[in-house]
Amino acid sequence: MKFNRTLLAVIVIAIFSFACFDDADDNGIFTSEINNFVWKGLNVIYLYKDNVPNLANDRFSNNEDYGSYLNSFSAPEELFESLIYQRQSVDKFSWIVDDYIALEQSLSGVFTSNGMEYTLFLQPNSSTALIGVVRLVLPNSDADNKGLKRGDMFNAINGTPLTNTNSRSLLAASEYILNLATYNNNGTPESTDDTVDSTTESISLSKLTYSENPIFKSEILSVDGENVGYLMYNGFTNEYDSQLNEAFGTFLANNVQHLVLDLRYNPGGSVNTAILLSSMITGQNTGEVFSSEQWNSEFQTAFENENPELLINRFTNNNNGNPLNSLNLQKVYILATKRSASASEQVINSLDPYIDVIHIGENTYGKYQASLTIYDSQNFGREGANPNHSYAMQPLVLKSLNSVGHTDYDNGLIPDIPLSENYTNLGVLGDENETLLAAALADIASETGRIVEIQAKSKNNLILVKDSNSLEHINHDMYIEKELPKDLINRILFEQD
Repeated sequence: MKFNRTLLAVIVIAIFSFACFDDADDNGIFTSEINNFVWKGLNVIYLYKDNVPNLANDRFSNNEDYGSYLNSFSAPEELFESLIYQRQSVDKFSWIVDDYIALEQSLSGVFTSNGMEYTLFLQPNSSTALIGVVRLVLPNSDADNKGLKRGDMFNAINGTPLTNTNSRSLLAASEYILNLATYNNNGTPESTDDTVDSTTESISLSKLTYSENPIFKSEILSVDGENVGYLMYNGFTNEYDSQLNEAFGTFLANNVQHLVLDLRYNPGGSVNTAILLSSMITGQNTGEVFSSEQWNSEFQTAFENENPELLINRFTNNNNGNPLNSLNLQKVYILATKRSASASEQVINSLDPYIDVIHIGENTYGKYQASLTIYDSQNFGREGANPNHSYAMQPLVLKSLNSVGHTDYDNGLIPDIPLSENYTNLGVLGDENETLLAAALADIASETGRIVEIQAKSKNNLILVKDSNSLEHINHDMYIEKELPKDLINRILFEQD
């Protein structure tokens, strides 16, 4: 790099003082000051830095050249997007926020929600009209308190019919009236005569601050006299790690011999929690490689030269000194669908070399990269963050590989038992007759004929358009919480100057 970052902030602010705006706290600051943070952070740590010419260390010949470049962007978000590598196909996941407090709350499972998770489909014989199906209602949320149930359907918001073009704006509102509907197959197996019929029922929903316990359901079932643990786990949130360990303690105390882990709606989260969960499933692999990390070329080389162990995540037998309740299983059943992403996929991928993982459902989402929260501080950590603004970035910083090097599963992980939910008849989560769980229990009982029968009944003619996950950044994230060595970052910055 042919310019000096030490003088950069002062020079940029002095030269481009006209590029000033107010942040969320009404403190006048310079666009170029935040733009400097955006470029510098991505230049140092972004996974795809080597693929973005404008992030090259020798991109600028002097400070003035760099300052002019920064000031050509009217907002930090504009600069950030210009530096993302192949947004539509490769990096669909990095993002920037102007309020890192809200970001931190989201990562800890605290967010604004009415408690309704849904999927949108095209209505039969239409290319524009949509029908929404409630797939999950969060406990003690506004939707739960108002009596909304899994399987409920809706075709309008505030009396306005849902379409491809208006669904995002209508459902993004903080308050709205959900107009319910029913699906009518008219008693025939064909879908050509199916209709969506409006009802007179409606439910008013409000989005409130909600703290989600990812342990949605934990039960013990019986198959042929053997105990089967069933755990529906909806997010890798480290604030609930102790509760997760308690759930496995209950499984252990009840001599659970089989485990069905339901990740069908789990969009991911903390890598550390993924390690803990996998270690609770096994227990016999303590110290073995759970996953390894691949960073951009500069970080990768620095890690390998100075401390390659920092690139390895290992199975463990404790959480901050507290023993884990591990089942020592040689086989696990994992229910996963297109909505199972990042840390959910990491659990499947990282367990696979060690035990028999029976994946029931659909191809998963296909996200093997992890992100890290980057603040405007000397070493990009929370401590010492610039008090003049509250911007932060959540860029992809690494790819996750299992112990045999498997990664880059862009099309998702392929199920062993292909099976889709029937959205016109979803069933009750945790019920032994619910489609995906029933298939797992049938396999445990070696009832292959039963599995074929379940697959035949799960045919779904509805065409998926989008779901509630697509409205939230956090819902496809896998993030690391490790603190990067300050000396490593300082050395990389020094060598680039």
